Amino acid sequence: MSDIESYRKEIDGIDNQILTLLNERMEIVKAIGKVKQTSGTAIYRPEREKEILDRLKSLNKGVLNAEAIDAIFLEVFAVSRNLEFPEKVAYLGPEGSYTHQVAESRFGAMGNYIGVSSIEAVFHVLENGEAKYGVVPVENNTEGAVGTTLDCLGKFSAKIVAEIYMDIHHSFATACEDIKKIKRIYSHPQGYNQCRRFLEEHMLLGVEFIPTKSTAEAAQKAAKAVESAAICSHIAAKLVNLPILFGKIEDNMANQTRFLILSDFKNKKGIHNKTSILAKTDDKPGGLVEFLQTFQAQKVNLTKIESRPTKERGFQSIFYMDFEGHIDDENVQKVIEENQDRYDIKWLGSYICGG
Repeated sequence: MSDIESYRKEIDGIDNQILTLLNERMEIVKAIGKVKQTSGTAIYRPEREKEILDRLKSLNKGVLNAEAIDAIFLEVFAVSRNLEFPEKVAYLGPEGSYTHQVAESRFGAMGNYIGVSSIEAVFHVLENGEAKYGVVPVENNTEGAVGTTLDCLGKFSAKIVAEIYMDIHHSFATACEDIKKIKRIYSHPQGYNQCRRFLEEHMLLGVEFIPTKSTAEAAQKAAKAVESAAICSHIAAKLVNLPILFGKIEDNMANQTRFLILSDFKNKKGIHNKTSILAKTDDKPGGLVEFLQTFQAQKVNLTKIESRPTKERGFQSIFYMDFEGHIDDENVQKVIEENQDRYDIKWLGSYICGG
């Protein structure tokens, strides 16, 4: 027996043990699922998953790094939730979008996904009970806040239950093995412009550019056309079996988007919580300052404040705020209690910091 065959036999034995242990885990998961359904407890518990991941990373003495542990066990969690109680996840589509990629990173390959055409449609689907969870972008570190998401948080009842920060990487996908034979490139104009350095370095700026509505559509079209390529997300290429010739081709490697997971329940307190609210302060000199001073007095650290027009008569604004802590923390409660009779405050959710 060769060394490779011997190693493979060892791997087969380990895989058999992993399968046995996973099945044991899933039996316990099913039992927990029955208890949760009886008590009405939410299936998705981000703070519990974070506890497990942190514990495993602290115990880890092997070659797996933190990212590998996250990748493996987040998929195990997703499969577990599907066995406990399969639930639908709405996301800003189309299929293969970056929001879809984020949804799959938390709800797994087995997830039951509903791609919709707009951010507001995600909120409508949740409001109507057509899905349990929703995934939407809320801000980008180069483009700023997503106003529609902030506005919808004010209009609808969905709560923020988790946040995910994802690096936005573009891939160059094509069935052509020789890059010189590519005659057309499909891409959303924004994606194309974010990859101009790569295109210039590989002498592709002269190749015909065909704009698409999304990078997901670009992958679909390139998969059907010979001598074509797409600038798209990794998941978009994977969905249409389009080989990725180059990954991470964007000019700005620091391009990152924050996404929200929405649902209808309140998270328990965990470690490193964040809370989001909407607040409408007095329309008078110093109105906002007075409100903010109550955060300072209770030593609550504000991490974000963004103004949005109320879309009523005049030019009044409402403020979206993120701050450290859980809504049930004593100092946070004091801030809310001190201001709730003076200002319009809407709690949007408390959740584990994802950054």
